[in-house]
Amino acid sequence: MNDWRPKPIPLTALARLPLTAEEGFVLSRLDGATPVRHLTALTGLPPERIQAIIARLLTLGAVLPPPTSAAPPPTPAPAASTPATPPETPGEPLEAGEEEDAGGPEDENAEAHAGTFRQLFERRLHPLAADERARLARESGEPELSALCFDPVPAVIHALLENTRLGLAHARLIARHHLNPVGLEALCGRAAFASDAGVRRWLVRNPQLPAGLFRRLWGGRRLMEQFKVAGNRDVPEGTRRTAREVMRSRFGTAPAEERVELILLTEGRVLGALMGLPVDGKTAALLCGRVYRSPLLIQNLARWSAAPPALIAHLLKQEAVRRQPQLRQLLQRHPNAPADARRGD
Repeated sequence: MNDWRPKPIPLTALARLPLTAEEGFVLSRLDGATPVRHLTALTGLPPERIQAIIARLLTLGAVLPPPTSAAPPPTPAPAASTPATPPETPGEPLEAGEEEDAGGPEDENAEAHAGTFRQLFERRLHPLAADERARLARESGEPELSALCFDPVPAVIHALLENTRLGLAHARLIARHHLNPVGLEALCGRAAFASDAGVRRWLVRNPQLPAGLFRRLWGGRRLMEQFKVAGNRDVPEGTRRTAREVMRSRFGTAPAEERVELILLTEGRVLGALMGLPVDGKTAALLCGRVYRSPLLIQNLARWSAAPPALIAHLLKQEAVRRQPQLRQLLQRHPNAPADARRGD
């Protein structure tokens, strides 16, 4: 049973469960990928306490039972040699920025866990003086460590960053809930945190993310990743506007293959945000080397004022255009259409 990987039940109303801060902390570390034997090192709690908490979470229906039995697992062996770092989010980060708009049950569970830590902060820690909270931030373990991630004072966040127990799980809490640009800048001063997919996902949804910090973190990322931030309705409008500006700036210097990828994967929807930006010969050649079957993509390319003449001529030869007169007419009216095409040849 030490190899059992407890997994929270996504549809459980976790926020309504009568959990203590300690139980909520352990539950927040269960991801379906971390074995029971690692929980002692991950949480800093003794094995017998882990056993009791897991048993209670099973009783409350907060986690799925072990595959072979619904009984609580036996006491896990200590894992003193395992590094005491929070577990990673299951699975690899999605390519091209898809992590920026990830969501669903994982987010619901995270919100329930965060509520437990927020309560602890508001009821027991917030009434303390800021200097005392900073001292606790440097020295405390769980659950106070996670609770202090909700502190609105940047000095406390700086103190948290000095705590050797601070890990990615805490960095994600800060990225999501800390509403001071100074604290967010300090968080992203750690390269390991700034490059984490979960931290980035919550940073772009934080309304206090400074535009300058976004430019530093996303300016060199792939065009598709920038596009996904610009089009994500969960992202504040100010950050979406900055993402569009960054995307336009990078489009002028990105490799031709990356430009083509952006246009094709968005079916040309991105072209409205790229008005006035020309493309080089290699980008045009790559676009002309494809067969086009999507009416939406052809329509968006036909409305793109910077579409090269060779691309318009290539699109007019596509079978999808021959079958749909409205697409052919749209292409014929393009200012870069060949003269014989405009005459209705």
